[in-house]
Amino acid sequence: MNQDAKKTALRMIPYGIYVLTADDGKGNVAAATVNWVTQTAFAPPLVVVGVKTDSGAYSIVKNTKNFVLNMLGKDHKGMAFTFFKPAQYADGKLSGQAVHRAANGAPILDAALAAVECKVTSIVEQGDHHIVVGEVTEAHVPNPIAGRPDAAILEMKDLGDNVFYGG
Repeated sequence: MNQDAKKTALRMIPYGIYVLTADDGKGNVAAATVNWVTQTAFAPPLVVVGVKTDSGAYSIVKNTKNFVLNMLGKDHKGMAFTFFKPAQYADGKLSGQAVHRAANGAPILDAALAAVECKVTSIVEQGDHHIVVGEVTEAHVPNPIAGRPDAAILEMKDLGDNVFYGG
């Protein structure tokens, strides 16, 4: 396979930017910027997320079967970069970001445009990112979204000409 062609073709798939958060209830809190996300069903409402298998977030999600998917807005570029590295939970903040707890125990970023609480229904264990299927159990939209909701989300292309993931 032509590796350059593969990389270019796969990078043509548009990606939103989200922060997945999880808490094991034992003092281990994780957050990770994720972009391989999509809704897969209306009833029940299901989302799938590709989560790097060697990440702290994956370990907690796999064990607790719960997570929150925080939707980032166009002005959250800095937050996206913050959670490209392992998160630190201190003084009630996650890597310096104010949070509050979801009903499932995972942190919700106060600055997020929206968030969904999810219960893991299955995990497809293939590749270096496993596919986590989550049933949406609660949704949070703290402020009205002006215009199309899908236009409000931060996308990979918004992070700059040299930032790619995938391929």
